[in-house]
Amino acid sequence: MRFAIPLGMFVLMAGLLGYGLTLDPKKVPSPLIDKSAPGFVLSRLHQPEIKMSRDDFLGQVWVLNVWASWCVSCRAEHVVITRLAEMNLSPIVGLNYKDEPKDAKRWLQELGDPYAVSLMDQDGRVGIDWGVYGVPETFVIGKDGLIKYKHIGPVTNESLETEIIPVLKQLLG
Repeated sequence: MRFAIPLGMFVLMAGLLGYGLTLDPKKVPSPLIDKSAPGFVLSRLHQPEIKMSRDDFLGQVWVLNVWASWCVSCRAEHVVITRLAEMNLSPIVGLNYKDEPKDAKRWLQELGDPYAVSLMDQDGRVGIDWGVYGVPETFVIGKDGLIKYKHIGPVTNESLETEIIPVLKQLLG
């Protein structure tokens, strides 16, 4: 009897650990889904004298793709983001995260620039507000300014086809 409580606690902890091991870390639910996209005012990468805010995108469905020139996974995903841009479903806004502007510009010149605009988040504060804990991450935002979808990690052709495009098409009606 005196071992029942410790044994019960062990079984409970082992069960929770076992369940946790079955979860996909790329599908961590975001607390921002169906919440207003966090506000920001950031300079454009190519025209730093021009600032843009979240409110500049209200009234349209848009995609926010968080990327950096130093990010290996961003390079792998870039061709897929370019493919999405070529579909002309919605504007793709690049959030250049904790990067040097000269490196980011060179990277886009080398690989092509799929973004309607790239904004600079050099200190990472906007990324923190958006719940970014690694790059790349991609968000889909509705006309009402609410975050409707978050993809953690590089967007693949499969995730583009099965997750992002369906959300965009639903929001575009």
